Amino acid sequence: MKVAILAGGLGTRLAEETETRPKPMVEIGGKPILWHIMQHYGRYGFKEFFVALGYRGDVIKRFFLDHHTLSGDIAVDLASGRVTVTSPAVADWNVHLIETGETTSTGGRIKRLEPLLGTEPFMVTYGDGVSNIPLDALIAFHRRQGRLATVTAVRPPARFGGIMFDGDLVKRFIEKSQIQEGWINGGFMVLEPGVFQYLSGDESILEIDLLERLANEGQLSAFRHEGFWQCMDTLRDKRQLESLWQTGNPPWKTW
Repeated sequence: MKVAILAGGLGTRLAEETETRPKPMVEIGGKPILWHIMQHYGRYGFKEFFVALGYRGDVIKRFFLDHHTLSGDIAVDLASGRVTVTSPAVADWNVHLIETGETTSTGGRIKRLEPLLGTEPFMVTYGDGVSNIPLDALIAFHRRQGRLATVTAVRPPARFGGIMFDGDLVKRFIEKSQIQEGWINGGFMVLEPGVFQYLSGDESILEIDLLERLANEGQLSAFRHEGFWQCMDTLRDKRQLESLWQTGNPPWKTW
């Protein structure tokens, strides 16, 4: 099954990091968050990726062009300038980097990938969210449901801790958790090829023109994931993910 990753947005709420690079290339633990996402898919056997590029797509292209050489050991013959990769990177992915336009909307980017994704079900996710979603269980759920699409529903982390009162006194503080938060679309979607008929062009918005219409028609299933999920929408989110990575056991690291 092929995997499409939306990686073309401007990332305006993370402007401190995205003035010169797209948000999927903002690093966590020295690696772009896009790499973390792909590693999770790779853990479940996915090897073919279609990255929908837009803003500063050249930065993403450069990363993958250099990845084979710079991720392993190399030997340089200074006399001839010949470079030999003596210990190549271990990822055996096939990565397609597709220009889908700087101003194209999310649904439009998927529509542009239609000729490449073929006639089989495929995966779609955003290029700024990491999770420990069991992708094998997600796909099995999608197949049992028999609908055109499945989204992964997640509970976003609470942004602040809470307070419990005893009259006018503070009884105790409640730690930040996901328990009382509502469900949202966390990406990690499974789509049937029939969804392309809902997307008409570059202006199509995935969340409105596709997902909302499918929901109204009873063709959208929700796979509820109670485990870890976090998007990198702000600098605060980036710092939180970096802090988790530095523990040595970040909850989304399944590989």
